[in-house]
Amino acid sequence: MVPIKTVLKNSEPVTRLFSHLEFDGKKLNHQPGSVLGSTALIAGTTVGAGILALPAVTLPSGILPSTSGLIAVWLYALVSGLLVAEVTLNTMRTEGLSSIGFLGLVEKILGKVGAQIAGGAYLFIHYALLVAYITQGGEILGVAAAKVCGMQILPTWMGTMAFTLLFGGIMYLGREKFIEKLNSAFVGIVIVSFLGLLFLGGRHIQTAQLLFQNWSALGSAISVMSVALFFQNVVPLVVTQLEGDARKIRQSIFIGSVIPLIMFLAWNAVILGSVSPDMLNGISDGRPVFDPLEILRAGGAGEWLGVLVSIFSEFAIVTSFIGFVYGLLDLFKDIFLPTQWQPSSRLPLYSLVLFPPMTLGTLNPSIFFTALDYTGTFGISVLGGIIPALMSWKQRQEQENSDSTNQPLVPGGKVTLIAIVGMALAMMGRQILSIYTK
Repeated sequence: MVPIKTVLKNSEPVTRLFSHLEFDGKKLNHQPGSVLGSTALIAGTTVGAGILALPAVTLPSGILPSTSGLIAVWLYALVSGLLVAEVTLNTMRTEGLSSIGFLGLVEKILGKVGAQIAGGAYLFIHYALLVAYITQGGEILGVAAAKVCGMQILPTWMGTMAFTLLFGGIMYLGREKFIEKLNSAFVGIVIVSFLGLLFLGGRHIQTAQLLFQNWSALGSAISVMSVALFFQNVVPLVVTQLEGDARKIRQSIFIGSVIPLIMFLAWNAVILGSVSPDMLNGISDGRPVFDPLEILRAGGAGEWLGVLVSIFSEFAIVTSFIGFVYGLLDLFKDIFLPTQWQPSSRLPLYSLVLFPPMTLGTLNPSIFFTALDYTGTFGISVLGGIIPALMSWKQRQEQENSDSTNQPLVPGGKVTLIAIVGMALAMMGRQILSIYTK
């Protein structure tokens, strides 16, 4: 991969900043990234286990309000993702770089303090989501094992430990290519079960649920929606893959984020529509959040729908779990690389990644929704909202002062950036206020 200068051909400027070149022993071959591949990367990053929490947090508001909320959060994420792409493009152009990661981008623009804040948010997001995935995945695994073996429901902490040791052990013992193939198979199961859910669930939709609206309850769902639609961390990689071509980058970010949005809207409507008022009557188990997926998994809308919900839920969690474990492993490798401490085996690193969330999940098995809520409120607000806006503000200011060319991908100037930061701060303030008023 080598940087190239922009040249003229038939009076038209070349749009890409650099080219991916590969030497096969005789000549250099151009290896450009594809819009399809980059779109798939963004869509795959966005579609994670956050989708499982959506019905629980959107149930109090209803289908129409939550649909409006999802579209609004998607627009926010789209603007934020384009800001990250803009900052990445301009940094690579001015610095002569052919690639740069998200945290490296933050450090280059906002300095070490900014990088430390971003790194802390990155670490918080990964650990919080691993706690959420391990507890929810363990609960589903425990219920399924009890049904298959004809036993009573196992204690939740046993499911949490079993999930961590089973899938964490597979990742620890398996080779990277094996894990890649296994994850691809799991993704296939997720897709097939999702399509089956839409087909079966659509036949159980209740008219009363379609008409129900409670707009005042929408605010509490925004943080989880933010988690479900988060993809900004992979945007620098997309910019690299597409060789700095602004048109292709915009296209990939838009299509790659709108595909999960459509999936979430369909999922949300089918699940909420499948939960009838009769199923909700008499439900009061003391939990702060009622999860409609629990009723469906238990067969409340039919046995086959319950099986499909269980399969989709578990494998959506497992695929997200694999991705986030690898994300933390890479982060810790980067942290310990400059230091003298180098683990002689993978066991210390895997222990550092898996045992803290497993311990917290064992001590507090009902932490799934709380973990997602705090991740969206604080982690995603900082990493996917405030930091991209601050980077863009500082970069645009510096380029104005130096009279250098800027390539904005987001219109609106400073008003847009202020709005991005303001919305993130408002969500954080709402969460802090709710803590003190409880």
